[in-house]
Amino acid sequence: MTVGVVMFLAGAAFFAASVFLLYGIKKQLSEMTEALKEVKMGNGNRRILAAPGEWTAPLAYELNGIIRSYEERILALNKAEETNRQLMTSLSHDVRTPLTTLIGYLDAVHRQLVTGDEREAYMETARKKAHDLKEYIDILFDWFRLNSDEFAMDREILEAAELTRNILIDWIPVFEDTGFDYDIQIPDRPAQVSLDAECYRRILNNLIQNVLSHSHGSWVEIRMLQKAREVSISVSDNGVGMESEDLKHIFERLYKCDRARSEKGSGLGLSIARQLTEKMGGRIAVQSQPGKGTRFTLTFPLCE
Repeated sequence: MTVGVVMFLAGAAFFAASVFLLYGIKKQLSEMTEALKEVKMGNGNRRILAAPGEWTAPLAYELNGIIRSYEERILALNKAEETNRQLMTSLSHDVRTPLTTLIGYLDAVHRQLVTGDEREAYMETARKKAHDLKEYIDILFDWFRLNSDEFAMDREILEAAELTRNILIDWIPVFEDTGFDYDIQIPDRPAQVSLDAECYRRILNNLIQNVLSHSHGSWVEIRMLQKAREVSISVSDNGVGMESEDLKHIFERLYKCDRARSEKGSGLGLSIARQLTEKMGGRIAVQSQPGKGTRFTLTFPLCE
């Protein structure tokens, strides 16, 4: 066999192999195109298959990554839409209803349908409902602000023990007015922590308000403890407690325990508390047993 014939046969074999390879690549690209069409039509679970040694494998892996990212964004968008829908439903019930009631009490006073002690009782009821409504709107505002691109913290190194005392001073008259026994234990030892003072105030206020509104208890304990490199602040009550299933979801947006579904409340307070705590580098935990009360614990790292 001459050299020319050998070269011809080698060239023919190379050509055949190239044609076979190009055919395989064309087939894989066609399959990728069909897969992407399915993804475009809404099938986020579609994946492109490719063996590790195939020429199109790197492209398939990249496309699968893009599809996964696309699917995650769609799921997040759907979840956000569902949350917004629930928020609008909540607004309709939790804002319009007390507002209508508030207007009814004020109209009765304005038209002089009630007088004397009854008039004073109507005014006091209207005042309380106005404060409840303001509290609800404040929580909604906090939630929208927290989940917007404009939210920013102003963290600085603060003395957490003193800051906590200043916050709790305002709650003592509330405890006494509502008949709640209280036990506050804040150590004299300073605790330097990187915090946004207003955000920390909101967290603590949300936890205490949760006790007053939903615990059905008569006692609250607030305690600060320091460990090696951390400081913890716990808020405990002797209320009805929560089932283990509720504990799994208690920090989720709009989640309400069964016992609280008919009570006032946005279902956002604990979600806000968790988000703010984590944004300041801390963590929040909950312990509870039915009939034995609940304890929320905030933990922040101490500054060196």
